[in-house]
Amino acid sequence: MDKRFWICGLTISATALVLGFLVHGVLLRADYLALAHLFRPRAEANANVGWILLAYAALGLGMTWLYRWLPPPVRRKRWHGARFGLAIALVSFLPWHLLAHAGQPFPLALALKQVGLDVLSMLLLGLLLAWLQPHRVALAVAPD
Repeated sequence: MDKRFWICGLTISATALVLGFLVHGVLLRADYLALAHLFRPRAEANANVGWILLAYAALGLGMTWLYRWLPPPVRRKRWHGARFGLAIALVSFLPWHLLAHAGQPFPLALALKQVGLDVLSMLLLGLLLAWLQPHRVALAVAPD
């Protein structure tokens, strides 16, 4: 895990945190407020913010680590990243939201909004990861 891994991983983590705030803190806020009785009280939720930061750090570093295991794309790097983001969404956010809907009294409309917005977020994170190119080796010092 070199310097490039940490830079890419922390960039993806920070971007995922911002996207998560936009999706769940802004776009879905009204939906969540309608179901406020199902969630922790605000003071208790605020006390657990460290777990949210840890979750997004794990997401960003994990995605970067997995992306580096893939062979570098031969062409169309951008779509390589989008496909990677879609694959991550299909094994994480999509089943998670569907399972939450099955086990908790969340409306199907909310679950579908969560799925759609989180899949879009993962596509964007995959595109960003492809653009950052964590496979790339830093340039060596030019010979004299």
